[in-house]
Amino acid sequence: MTRDDIFAALAKVEVPGGGTLKSRDLVRALATDGGQVRFVIEAADAEEARSFAGLRDAAEAAVRALPGVTGVQAVLTAHGPAGKAPAAAKAPAGEPPSLKVGRHPTPDQGKGPAKIAGVDRILAIGSGKGGVGKSTVSSNLAVALARQGRRVGLLDADIYGPSQPRMMGVSKRPASPDGKTILPLTAHGVTVMSIGLMLDPAKAVVWRGPMLMGALQQMLGQVAWGDLDVLIVDLPPGTGDVQMTLCQRSAVTGAIVVSTPQDVALLDARKALDMFATLKTPVLGLIENMSSYHCPECGHEAHLFGHGGVRDEAQKLGLPFLGELPLSLDVRIAGDGGTPIAAGDGPEAAAYAQLAAGLVKGGMA
Repeated sequence: MTRDDIFAALAKVEVPGGGTLKSRDLVRALATDGGQVRFVIEAADAEEARSFAGLRDAAEAAVRALPGVTGVQAVLTAHGPAGKAPAAAKAPAGEPPSLKVGRHPTPDQGKGPAKIAGVDRILAIGSGKGGVGKSTVSSNLAVALARQGRRVGLLDADIYGPSQPRMMGVSKRPASPDGKTILPLTAHGVTVMSIGLMLDPAKAVVWRGPMLMGALQQMLGQVAWGDLDVLIVDLPPGTGDVQMTLCQRSAVTGAIVVSTPQDVALLDARKALDMFATLKTPVLGLIENMSSYHCPECGHEAHLFGHGGVRDEAQKLGLPFLGELPLSLDVRIAGDGGTPIAAGDGPEAAAYAQLAAGLVKGGMA
C-alpha cells in the first residue's frame, strides 16, 4: 500500500456535482501508519459539506478495500461559514477554531528530541537578525522543493511577526474538527501552517516565553502534517525561546543560516551559528541573500550590500556554502502578492530551483 495506491482508489470515488475526490483536489493531510490510513475531505463551505453526505463513507470503503489496509479514518470538514449550526458550536466572529493556542508547554518526560509523525526531515531556516530575507527564502525554497517533486511542509514559527500567510497567499483559518487536531492549509504544492492563521492579524502577540514554547509545541505536534519529505521551519530572527524549543524538543535534521553579505549582518549570523552549535543542531550550510542587483533598465550588476561575505565566512568555518540569491523587486512583489517567485519562471526562480536541487542532491531535503 502506497500513497499512489490510496489516491488511485480515491480517484474512483465520484463527488456530487461531478468529478472525483482526486480530480477536484478535495483530499488533505493524508497520513499512513502501518495499515492505518487517515485523511481529510475538505469542502469549500458548510453547504457543500452537507451535499457530501455519504461521500466520506464511500471514500473510507474504497481505501479499506486496498490490500494491507487495516483501518481507515476520514474527516469531512469545511473552511466556509458554519451555516445553520447551533450557536453553541460556532466560534465568535473573527475568533480562531475551538483550540487554545499559546498555552504553556507540556513536559517532555525526559525523552529528548522527538520526531514528527510522517515527517522525514526538519530543516530550520534561521538568521542572526531581521531584515535579511529569511522568511522570503523559506517560502521560496519550500515552493522550489515542491516543484522538484518533494512533499513539503512550511511552518511559520515567527510567532511575533508571522509573514508566511501573506507570502503564500493563504488566509483561511485552519479547521479543528475535534478541538485538538489542526488541519493545515495548502498553497503552491506546500502544506502551510502559521500562528498568523490562528490569531487576529491586527493584534500584537504579547506572550512570555512559556506561551511561545507552548504554541510552537502545538504547531509541531497537533498539526496533521501528513507524510512529508521535509518540513521547513521559518524561525524568528535572533537566538531565543523558539529556537531553543525547536532544537531541544524536535529531531531537527539541520539548520540553514541566511545572511546578507554586509559585515553587520554577518556579525549576527555568527551568533546564530554559535547558537545552533550550543544546541547541538548541525548547520547544513549558509545562504547569501541580496547578493547582487541587476538594473532592469540597463542590465548593470551592482552589489548594494557587498558580495561574497557569506561565502568567505562559510569557507572560514568549514561549512557548506549553499548559494547566492539576488536582490530583486520582482521577488518582493511576488511575496506581497501571495505567489512566491519560485512558483514561476525567470532568473530569480532559477536561483531558487538551483538551491533546491542542491539540497535534494545532497540528501538534505
